[in-house]
Amino acid sequence: MAILHQMQISGNCYKVRLAAHQLGIPLTLKEYPVFAGDTRRPEFLSKNPNGRVPLLELDGGRCLPESGAILWHLSEGTALQPQDAWTRAQMLSWMFFEQYSHEPYIAVARFWLSEAPNEELEKKRHLVPEWHAKGNAALAVMETHLKVHDWFAGNRYSIADIALYGYTHCAEEGGFALSDFPAVTSWLNRVAAQPQHIPLEFAW
Repeated sequence: MAILHQMQISGNCYKVRLAAHQLGIPLTLKEYPVFAGDTRRPEFLSKNPNGRVPLLELDGGRCLPESGAILWHLSEGTALQPQDAWTRAQMLSWMFFEQYSHEPYIAVARFWLSEAPNEELEKKRHLVPEWHAKGNAALAVMETHLKVHDWFAGNRYSIADIALYGYTHCAEEGGFALSDFPAVTSWLNRVAAQPQHIPLEFAW
């Protein structure tokens, strides 16, 4: 059985758990405490030199880092990936958007404002306005799209939706007002209504 090296509170790790659960793919979870530094130890670095989770360890010892790559691998040939090349490209464009324009602000604000010790947060406090400004800009891009589309890639739920759901659904923990984005809120409800959906806190 594949091993997911992960942190339960991480939205990036949650994306993988959610997709795997919806696809019926069993995983063994190996947890890494947030502040323990275990992902910087030689044993983990031999699997992922970047020292981050999620990391999917497959039978035979092959290791795949990066949540987007893991989502692609798990979902290839399934209903979570569009069949035509153009819609798959759209799916990828939204996944890249999530990692470059969304996650660096929405996920980071959530971590520092809801997970980090107060003394560490104070060192980053000056960055909060920038996180909120750029995170709200990303949510506004999503809102514009979702006003006229139910999903992010074509006309059905895909790993693009999973990728964006991972941190959007808990954005309020980072100080974002999802009530300002009604189309995003409706989309969040559609994602949560998908078969075999699990919440972030779900323990296998």
